[in-house]
Amino acid sequence: MQILITGEGASRTRAFQLSRLQIASAVAALLMALLLLSGTIYHFIFLAAAREGWPVVSQIVQLVVRDEFAQRDRFMRENLDAMASKVGDMQARMIRLEAMGDRLTNLAGVKPDELRLLQPAASGASAPMLPAPRGAGGPYLPLDHPSLEVLNEAMSQLEHRVEQHADVFTLTESRLFEKRLASLMLPSSRPIDAPIGSPFGFRADPFTGRPALHTGQDFQASPGTPILSAAGGVVTSTAWHPQYGQLLEIDHGNGLATRYAHTSKILVNTGDIVKRGQQVALVGNTGRSTGPHLHFEVLIDGVPQNPSRFLAAAGP
Repeated sequence: MQILITGEGASRTRAFQLSRLQIASAVAALLMALLLLSGTIYHFIFLAAAREGWPVVSQIVQLVVRDEFAQRDRFMRENLDAMASKVGDMQARMIRLEAMGDRLTNLAGVKPDELRLLQPAASGASAPMLPAPRGAGGPYLPLDHPSLEVLNEAMSQLEHRVEQHADVFTLTESRLFEKRLASLMLPSSRPIDAPIGSPFGFRADPFTGRPALHTGQDFQASPGTPILSAAGGVVTSTAWHPQYGQLLEIDHGNGLATRYAHTSKILVNTGDIVKRGQQVALVGNTGRSTGPHLHFEVLIDGVPQNPSRFLAAAGP
């Protein structure tokens, strides 16, 4: 841009050449000056008017400030109400989780004394406590237009309850896992899929015909039929026995043991760890036997028990 300045004579004409950068700088300087001027006016006039109570200006400033405060308060109230709604929903879910936790602790066999050990030492009136083992829920805070302090307190209580019930669920999971392990060690699976020939109890001895106690349960099957472990355990014996023939014994812990007699072949060795349903032997006709079958015994502390009581625990 070129600017010409002329006087009375032609010799006094001057020309100024302005670039775009210079023009932009001048405009920016002008805008900055206007901003500084408006800030100065606001500071020295409007604020002074608001403090000193000028008749017209102070009322305008008060209206503007009041409207800003109203908008800010409305915004905070809307956010607090939204937070209160979420906290209420979390409380309702916590009540359902507590009820579920109580049912699970009862099923797992967790005792009330063990739950009390999970409670923190009461440090004050607001110290959270676990619900009674057969109770459900806890204190409910309606949160109708709450303050920020009330919401913070509700969130703090929820946090403590979540931490405590996480410990309860961990303990319950441990107990259920222990029960699961115990059930796996219980000889409740049929060792063979075959009909029962002779049950546990007194019968006429097949060799002498005299009454005698039959200490196990016989399963009629063809030679070579697979025999499965009735539960998990450790093989304690695979020796020959004059009465039982090829005898396999498995220890299941807690004084429980099973015997598999008259086998034609034992497929595991002493000291092996076997799982429930694992093939451990084959049906045979060894020892004191009149024909191929499996003689199955269950013993507690060495005393023979009725195997049908254990096999019935597996269901149909």
